[in-house]
Amino acid sequence: MVVGIKAGRGRHRVLPVWAVVVSHRVFIRSWSLKPTGWHFVFRRYRVGSLHVGNRAIPIRPVFIRSERLKSAVSRAYAEKYHTPGSRRFVKDLSGKKSRDTTTELVPQR
Repeated sequence: MVVGIKAGRGRHRVLPVWAVVVSHRVFIRSWSLKPTGWHFVFRRYRVGSLHVGNRAIPIRPVFIRSERLKSAVSRAYAEKYHTPGSRRFVKDLSGKKSRDTTTELVPQR
C-alpha cells in the first residue's frame, strides 16, 4: 500500500513517500531535498497529515538527531525495499543528506 504525506496546512499536495517502521514508530526520509519539498515545509509549519488509502491522519513531524536511530531506520529501509530496482533509492536514502532528514510521523492528539 502506498502512503502519502501532506506537509503544512496550505496547498501543499499529497506526496507518496517510502515509510518504514522501527519499534512501532513510523519514519520517512526526503530523497530530493527541494526547498519547496515536504521536509522544508514540515520544518516551517510542524503539522501535516499521513494519507493511507482514503484516510487522512493528522500528524506532527519529529526530526531525529540520534545516530543510532538513524542507523536503525537505514536498516529498515534496506530490509523493506530490497528489490533490485529499489536498491539505488535505498542507497540514496541512506546517504548523509537524506539520512539527516529522518523524520518520525507522530499522530496529533
